[in-house]
Amino acid sequence: MTTTSPPGAEDRWTIETAAANLRDRIRAGEFRRPEGLQGQLPPAGTLGKHYGLSRNAMNSVIAKLRSEGLVETRPGARGAVVRDWQPLVFLPQQEFEADTGPDADLLTRLVEAAARKGESRIESVTAEPADERIRNRLGLRPGEHVAVRRRTSVVDGVPALTDDSYVPLRLVDGSDWMLPVNVARGTNKVLAELGYELVHAVDELRPRNTTEEENHRLGLGAGGSVHCIELLSTGLDRSGMPVQVTMLTLPGPRNTVVYERRRPPGEAAE
Repeated sequence: MTTTSPPGAEDRWTIETAAANLRDRIRAGEFRRPEGLQGQLPPAGTLGKHYGLSRNAMNSVIAKLRSEGLVETRPGARGAVVRDWQPLVFLPQQEFEADTGPDADLLTRLVEAAARKGESRIESVTAEPADERIRNRLGLRPGEHVAVRRRTSVVDGVPALTDDSYVPLRLVDGSDWMLPVNVARGTNKVLAELGYELVHAVDELRPRNTTEEENHRLGLGAGGSVHCIELLSTGLDRSGMPVQVTMLTLPGPRNTVVYERRRPPGEAAE
């Protein structure tokens, strides 16, 4: 096993620092077996001696890595198995690509293109007062209500991101947008049918840590916050009216955000 030292010369390993170190070693491929087979961590007792932590503490470290989708525990196995799981490549620009069938939502296109398995888990569909940030982007009056769809996207069995959409309630009340199930044709298609086709989006990206509520939805556990990218996307219709705000929380270990940009036709490079 590779020799490692705590972050500071006078420091001792903690659950957090040991988890961070093991996370880096897993991503570096240290535990991968020959011929690319799935790797396996040493037993918790062996790891505990290496890091100077108790078996219970190491079990907490492994539980943290398991919640992040990096390892899985199997009955009879002497150590946690390293999951062969790659981050989802998230391409926001695909939202406006031509529909490819009845299941034309963005997540479906992303996972099918990568030959992976994905599903959207509906957490809730509610009507509630808009907070200031959503209200300002939708141009709503104080106290005006929004319809909210809260979803968690699961890829290859691992919660990959949270996906929450906000629309003025008056635009979608009584429509399929409010159904507490996945809408096969996609909720953006529902908006188009109601006369509010989304044709333009303004994306704001902000690095932060996941919240406790997001930790629960993403299976990270209490106190298991990780670095993430918050993507706040405001969708506008053909008249330029803001119709929908979507907030995506993309944990760093589980996602890579990729934007594609093109020079407009006929524009010469300087």
